[in-house]
Amino acid sequence: MGLILDSSVIIAAERRGETVEQLIARILRAAGDQDAALSAIGLTELVHGVYRAATPAVRLRRESFLNELLADLTVYLFTHETALLAGKLDAEQRSRGVIIPFADLLIGATALVLSYSVLTVNDRHFGHIPGLSVIKF
Repeated sequence: MGLILDSSVIIAAERRGETVEQLIARILRAAGDQDAALSAIGLTELVHGVYRAATPAVRLRRESFLNELLADLTVYLFTHETALLAGKLDAEQRSRGVIIPFADLLIGATALVLSYSVLTVNDRHFGHIPGLSVIKF
């Protein structure tokens, strides 16, 4: 079993001024000794935040945090299998009137394909993905 970290977990830690080591220690305390990873989609969200920084100092801080994090975590790619599952889930949920933000849908589908849980600060959208184990952080 493992965890796909939602970008909300990383963003909250960086904003609190935590180090990557402190973040990983908190994750281990909350979720146990599981493999923690990012999805390529979550990584895209984090890189977006680096380049949207209001000042060069904030950009540098975010970039440094992300680079340190990437040295410690695996990033799982968006695969053919993940695409098929995400399309199916999106169609099924939309037919029920449930709209899941696209990035969360892709992150959740990545976790499902891997049989991982999603660790997130905001579980509102992930909770609409059938079969996905969601851990609120």
